[in-house]
Amino acid sequence: MDSRSYVFFFGLLSLTVIALAYDPDTLQDLCVADRTSGIKVNGFTCKPESNITASDFFFAGIGKPAVVNNTVGSAVTGANVEKIAGLNTLGVSLARIDYAPGGLNPPHTHPRATEVIFVLEGELDVGFITTANKLFSKTVKKGEVFVFPRGLVHYQKNNDKAKPASVVSAFNSQLPGTQSMAATLFTATPAIPDHVLTTAFQIGTKEIEKIKSKLAPKKG
Repeated sequence: MDSRSYVFFFGLLSLTVIALAYDPDTLQDLCVADRTSGIKVNGFTCKPESNITASDFFFAGIGKPAVVNNTVGSAVTGANVEKIAGLNTLGVSLARIDYAPGGLNPPHTHPRATEVIFVLEGELDVGFITTANKLFSKTVKKGEVFVFPRGLVHYQKNNDKAKPASVVSAFNSQLPGTQSMAATLFTATPAIPDHVLTTAFQIGTKEIEKIKSKLAPKKG
């Protein structure tokens, strides 16, 4: 293969990667998710058009603050394809995050989307870490916007110890996915072997078990 062929091949490969980088474009006006279908596809199969209603494009769940009743002090209300069937194939979604006074949305990633937050109320310390281990952080206030690039670890912390805060998040995916760093590592099923965690974090087994006990889902 000569140099021109290499250039053409890698150029074509690059365009293919870019084309597949995000949710695929829709090929029709509507493909409302049929979440009852047993057929497995990348996304959801389409509901028959005759069964589509305006309610498939509506969700009222992010209009009011969520009740925050966990130890980290934040609650996320998703407005994605699991809640709004009409988002299927459209490549967008929203979420509302509510923070108790001093609350934290712990370090996490969204493997399928970039996130943009708009601060509704309060003041937050936010940041993300690049693959070069560099932290980009800022304090954002009501009416301000901050961007978290796709797949990078990021967090938000309510500055105020007396008042709650809230944001609306926008994503360029119908279902961005979330992986919380602590929960992923310490509550996976099956569990990550202790010797992997003790070596990675340079702590003992007792410390690992203590962390696991604190993060374990509460039994009803």
